[in-house]
Amino acid sequence: MAESDKLVVIDCQLAGISGDMFLGALIDLGANVSKLIAAIKALEKREYGYKNIKIDVQQVMRRGFKATKIDVTADGTNRKNGDELIAIVEETAREIGLSVKAQQFASNVIHTLVNAEAELHGSSLSNAHLHEVSLVDTAAEIIGAAVAIDDLELFNAKVYATPVSVGGGLFQFSHGTVSSPAPATLEILKSRSFPLKGGPVESELTTPTGAAILVNLATEVIRFYPEMTPLKVGYGAGSKDFREIPNVLRVILGALSESELPTDNVVILETNLDDTTGEVIGYAMDRLFREGAKDVCIIPMFTKKNRPGQILKIVADSKDAQRLSRFIIEETGTLGVRMYPCRRHILNRKLLSVDVQVDGGEETVKVKVAKDQQGKIIQIKPEYDEVKKLAEKKRKPLREIAELVTSRAKEILLEKEEEGNTSAIKPREN
Repeated sequence: MAESDKLVVIDCQLAGISGDMFLGALIDLGANVSKLIAAIKALEKREYGYKNIKIDVQQVMRRGFKATKIDVTADGTNRKNGDELIAIVEETAREIGLSVKAQQFASNVIHTLVNAEAELHGSSLSNAHLHEVSLVDTAAEIIGAAVAIDDLELFNAKVYATPVSVGGGLFQFSHGTVSSPAPATLEILKSRSFPLKGGPVESELTTPTGAAILVNLATEVIRFYPEMTPLKVGYGAGSKDFREIPNVLRVILGALSESELPTDNVVILETNLDDTTGEVIGYAMDRLFREGAKDVCIIPMFTKKNRPGQILKIVADSKDAQRLSRFIIEETGTLGVRMYPCRRHILNRKLLSVDVQVDGGEETVKVKVAKDQQGKIIQIKPEYDEVKKLAEKKRKPLREIAELVTSRAKEILLEKEEEGNTSAIKPREN
């Protein structure tokens, strides 16, 4: 199965997530334990101050569920500041030969952790200390996670996550008594607008390291599982054994069936308008597009007393729903906005740059190419704004330019399929 066809669901809605729970779940999924242990042992360098690192991997039971538990301990009591921890993680990731994506992931996670501590305490990175984790756990869990994800070939997979449970109640740590979630955990989730929920037990369920791994790996937060074929399920155990719930993190590896189209989650926003001018509606549409709406449309209708009106309907990411709802109210004066969660089927889309000859000169136009799961081209559509700009520049009909660009794109894509020639078509530069 191609890496891009894989789906991963991090189900942290019951017992939260910690670094060791995540590692345990990936080992349960089949990550190479020997490779994982060797990578963590690479931290055992004199200049790092970690000595006699011991890694224990075992099967345990949590409220009737079998799960994998990993414990990492080491001698040495040297505390590390933020700069030192970043250097340790990044140097180790390079030295053990992790892929570029795995190295970047490890770097992103440790930076997320250190930045959260620095923000909380108003200090620089060099003065930031990660009080909420033990001396070796931070580096070991981050390096271990990068190795395991790399080994399972999941860096190109679509990674979903549920809202994360953070527990509740009070607990003791280096700064005294605090409420759950820990300050660093909350800062990390806040920095990425990642949804959380309290409970279901009075204990710390999500750790700073677990939160940092989660926000840097998950690409979409979901309330319900996506359409997929589950292939493997991994359970990672936490340290505590609660009476109320099984203290396990569940990670599901799945695949999108060949007959299925990719899906994603969006929100539909809509409101009825019966006393708004066309100019106001037009401006509102333009602004909504500028503010990140995926699509905006106007549907004519008749309202009460047979008054003509319009339905303003917007497709948006769930994270933008509140903000765009406010824009709708501000711009149209409507008294309310309806919001519906929606799951949609979508085609794989890619934006390409196509070189075309127009009046003896070479011009470049961006073209959107949509394909199904088998790679069959369903649609080729030049970007309107670029076609319009070129039509005005060459003083030619827009329709003529659009047809020319589409025809050239088809020729190049056919050449690419038959001959592997990619010289005339270039991926869009970000």
